[in-house]
Amino acid sequence: MKMHYDIEGGNFSAAGRASSEIKKTLKQFNIAPALVRRIAIALYEAEVNVVAHAWKGTMNVDLTPEGINVVVEDEGPGIEDIGKAMEEGFSTASDRVRQMGFGAGMGLPNIRKNCDEMYLSSTPGVGTRLEIKVYFGASSVCESCHRNFPAE
Repeated sequence: MKMHYDIEGGNFSAAGRASSEIKKTLKQFNIAPALVRRIAIALYEAEVNVVAHAWKGTMNVDLTPEGINVVVEDEGPGIEDIGKAMEEGFSTASDRVRQMGFGAGMGLPNIRKNCDEMYLSSTPGVGTRLEIKVYFGASSVCESCHRNFPAE
């Protein structure tokens, strides 16, 4: 099952809509609650990063019986130093974003903690690409749902 979401940079009133819809879909397929929580946290953080730092972006989801693969791409200032950006507490968020309660520098570390695989690349002045993978495992998915993910 494939899903696509457009993310508008700066639109904090819409931040979280994509991750919330994906969370609902995962629950409908009886994915283990602990996995749903991990995925929802990672996707929310990724979505908010686009809203807080980029002009626009997309979230493309591929949901299979084995797991979920999500690619988030944005057009924005990019990340100058990915290693530094992965440190807890490091943030390049604007004062405006911080005043709204975002930009604490925990987004990327929280994503890393809540997924099985994470790939991050960025070109300063162009944008960022994040790929997140979470595997369900045999005991994490109800057997009847495991075989019945809808085709695209």
